[in-house]
This record gives sequence, structure tokens and C-alpha cells, in this order.
Amino acid sequence: MKKLLVIALLMGVVYSGHAQTTIVRDPEIEAMVKEVNADSLQSYIRSMVAFGTRSTVSSVTDKKKGIGAARNWVLSQFQRWAAASGGRLTAFVDTTTYPADGRRVKEPINLGNTVATLKGTDPNDNRIFLISGHLDSRRTDVMDGVNDAPGANDDGSGSAAVMECVRVMSRHSFPATIVFVTVSGEEQGLLGANYMAKKAKAANWNIEAVLNNDIMGSNNSNETNIINNTQVRVFSEGLPAYELDKQARNIRQLGLENDGKARQLARYVKEVGERYVDNLEVMLIYRNDRFLRGGDHTPYVENGYAAVRITEMNENYNHQHQDVRTEKGVVYGDLPEFMDFEYLRKNTAMNLANLANLAKSPSMPQEVKVEVRNLTNGTQLSWKAPAAGKPKGYYVLLRETTSPVWQRKFFVAGTEANLPYSKDNYFFGVQAVSEGGNEGLPVVPTPGR
Repeated sequence: MKKLLVIALLMGVVYSGHAQTTIVRDPEIEAMVKEVNADSLQSYIRSMVAFGTRSTVSSVTDKKKGIGAARNWVLSQFQRWAAASGGRLTAFVDTTTYPADGRRVKEPINLGNTVATLKGTDPNDNRIFLISGHLDSRRTDVMDGVNDAPGANDDGSGSAAVMECVRVMSRHSFPATIVFVTVSGEEQGLLGANYMAKKAKAANWNIEAVLNNDIMGSNNSNETNIINNTQVRVFSEGLPAYELDKQARNIRQLGLENDGKARQLARYVKEVGERYVDNLEVMLIYRNDRFLRGGDHTPYVENGYAAVRITEMNENYNHQHQDVRTEKGVVYGDLPEFMDFEYLRKNTAMNLANLANLAKSPSMPQEVKVEVRNLTNGTQLSWKAPAAGKPKGYYVLLRETTSPVWQRKFFVAGTEANLPYSKDNYFFGVQAVSEGGNEGLPVVPTPGR
């Protein structure tokens, strides 16, 4: 009953009063989602496991074992798909020398992220949407770069999801640019993600969303023995890590503790993911990451970007950060046989649907304002057209202040709306929508006069 109610609430009306369904499945995205293949994902993971270890402090010169061989193999796959992309996809290993830090890097290392870029077709659209997983793996001793560390799920699963998205999406074109990256150095302290986030900030990249995937391919937990392949978690920060001191007053005054960039992205991921992937519920977790733990999305949020972490619902700690062994009949270690590849398929498809919908959408509307000159029981909103893309119109979003998700949508053809709902009692947002029904990220209005 609850799910039916949510679906009913999401069935909005045109602002003029004519009924219209605002849940639209784009046929091209539907077709791409169907192309995501569990067998392909399994083959990528078994190939990664075959490198023995992918520790960041392992060899970068060995042709068959270590992080160097692994990242070169990922690059070869990217380049193979690039050959069929009509020149839209390019790939390389982005390297830097990381010095010894006295913590998890004893001596300087060659740190490398394998990056594929699917260039957008609209020269006026500089938006970037990024998906990541970390290629490196670890043993119980994070400094051991010699002995085997399979890393099937942590984070072969996230890297495989990135690769499968490249395989499928490289045959399509999008107005905005999509960047796919398998990073190194996560287990040594988010090194590769820090390097890339700082590089993006210095170069003023217009990254609108980062989907970081880490540990997303197992369906069961130790201790509780819960088995569940129908839910996936999305973690998002509340108060922004970036320049909170400058934003705190506005957040407090307007009650926007749950309306930062990451939280808006998380809501978007839930709505679009559940729209396109059957038998999958996206669970919003109101934390930047798991309790006192971290992931590769964090450097992006610390640099002001909208970034979330996507992780399986129930983690099994017998298969994380464990040497492969058997003790008292219990098998430890991050091996492929403990994964659910159909579950990984669904989680990968959820990522793909979001990337595609975002990259096909117009950019965010500009100067979104709510009228505050007079005390009224209605709400007057206005905005300006987005900088990129040609929207057919806009969705005005509405939710109760206690609701984690948007509950209603109103389609507006112009750039203003008068709604019979009090701004005291609801939160509002505005998003641009393309002719094909692809929505961009929503913008929360600020006070205007």
C-alpha cells in the first residue's frame, strides 16, 4: 500500500490543470539497461582477481601480477570499446608520483587512475557526470603488496560496474560528458580519488554528479545471515563539507539541512534508479558513509561537488580485508564465489540509468527564487532558463518537510509558477526537463524580491 501511495503521489499534473504522467521511461535508456549483463560483469571480476593482488603498493611493472598489470588491462578494455565509439570515447592511465607518507605508503609509488571519457556532443554543455570504483585491493595487512588479495567485491564489483557502463554507453551519444574511472589508492587512504578531485577543482571542471561504487555485489551479511538482493544503499552527506562556514547561516535560516547537493543527488538516484530497474529499492542513508568509515566520493564532496556512495545493503565482513583462509569451517577472503552477479547487474543498471538520464537532460535552471515580499499562503517561484540544453519545460517539485523524497511534481512550460501550497509547510525544487522527458538535477529556491 505504501509503495502504491508513493507512485500515486509521483503522478503529477500540468500546472495549468491538465493531467499528465511525469514518470517517463526513455526508450533508449530502457534499451541500455537491458544490455547490462551479469556474465560480462562476472568475467571482468574474474579477470581482475587473476592478477593476484591489485594492492596500490604492488608492482607496476610486472606484466601479469599487481596493480600495474590490472590498470593496463582495464585500459585495454576501454580502448577496445573506444574503437567502436566513433571517436567519442578516449582513455588513458592518469599517473602521478605519490611520495612516502609514513602511514600506508612506505616509499614513493606510481599512482594511476584508469580514465575513460565519453565526450558530450553539445559544445555549449560543459557538464561532467562521473562514475567511479576503486581498482586496488588489500589483504588483512594493508601494507602487503606481494601476496594474493582477490578483491572480487571490494572493489572489483565497483570497477566492473564502471567497465560495463563504458561498454554499453560508448555506443551512444549524450549532450553532456561522462567520465568513467577506476581509481587506485583507496585502501591506502583515498589517494587516487584525492588526486582526481583536486585536479578537477584546479581545472574548474563542471562536475555535477559523482556516483562512487564500492562493495556492491554481495547479497548477504555475516553475523545476521540476512540475504537480500532487492535493496541497495546510497550514502549522502547532510551538512556540506565544503565551505560550511559560508553556508551555515542560510542552511539554518531556511531549514535546508537535508537539501545539500549530495542529498539532492541521492534523491535523484533513488527516483531514476527505481524507475528503470525492476525489483530494486534504493535506500537513502543519511550519512556521508558507513559509521566512521570513508570512500572515494569524500574527496569530491570536500571539494564542493555533489557525490554519493553506492553500496550493497548487507556487508559480509568475512569477505572484506581478509586473507584467504579457512578457520573452523568458515572460508574467509574476498572471492568471486561469494558474490551475486544478478544483484550486481541490477546495481550497475541503476548507475547506468542515472548517468544516461543526467547526461541527456538540460542543465539546471538558473536563479531559482521564491517570492518573499509578502506573507502569503501560496508560493510564487521564478527562474531563468538553463545554460545548456533546450528544455520543453520544468518540473516544480514539492515535499513535506519531513519527507525524504519529493512527493509531487507539477509541469510548467514557462519560468514561473504560483502554487496553492505554503512555503512554510513544504520544500520546493525546480528541475529542467528535455523533450524526451529526461530531468536534470533539481535546484532549491533561494529568497528573492
